[in-house]
Amino acid sequence: MKNPIEGYLGKGEGGKRSKVPAKLDRWQSITGAILGLFIMGHMFFTSSILFGKDAMYYETKIFEGSLFLDKPQPYIVSIAVAIIFTIFIIHAGLAMRKFPYRWREYRILKTHVTTINHTDTSLWIVQAITGFMMFFLGSVHLYLMLTIPEKIGPYASADRIYSDKMFILYSILMVSVIVHAMVGLYRLSVKWGLPQSDNPRLIRQKAKKAMWIAIIFFNLLGYSALSVYWKIGYEHQDRYGERYHPQSKSIEKGVDI
Repeated sequence: MKNPIEGYLGKGEGGKRSKVPAKLDRWQSITGAILGLFIMGHMFFTSSILFGKDAMYYETKIFEGSLFLDKPQPYIVSIAVAIIFTIFIIHAGLAMRKFPYRWREYRILKTHVTTINHTDTSLWIVQAITGFMMFFLGSVHLYLMLTIPEKIGPYASADRIYSDKMFILYSILMVSVIVHAMVGLYRLSVKWGLPQSDNPRLIRQKAKKAMWIAIIFFNLLGYSALSVYWKIGYEHQDRYGERYHPQSKSIEKGVDI
């Protein structure tokens, strides 16, 4: 072992503390910020169904490379998902370092929360719970998008939600990922980037208000889109597996979704 003293005591031979925990914490923040911003974009992308099937079809083709390829390729989506999946796993592994594994650690955390009654500490617990849920539910969703990217589209996605009984999974995943991401971005802003002010309490209150507005907005947006997918799947159940053909032939390009 390179530094046995540091391994036992968390300090080097000169008595200096290791910089590794700080570096890991920095990478946890970076991966968390990437995923949080991705979730915001992803919610807008998946909600394109609210503008109609053609809008969702056209957007899907763009992500498959229709703007620069003669024939859109679903594997491009798989590559993007693989990158996000990798960041997701790294972030989860880094975050697990701070979970209270032992009963004594849990009791200390519980006492701290109930005694101080600090909202930001309670938000950390919310993040821990939603993160635990996402580790399982989010992995299912990402795996499906990684392995069957060609089944993304107005009918294919709706069939998955209604006929494949994925509605419950996505309903739970939706709220957990939105809350986790928005709380995470708020906590990152407090930790790394809130602007300096003569009234820092007011700045934090505004940031927290923005967090709650974002949580409500993205939940309304996401569940509205999910209900539309469910409705399409219900109406399409007798034609399960059929791919969508856009109303406008100018939109259709390459393989169908």
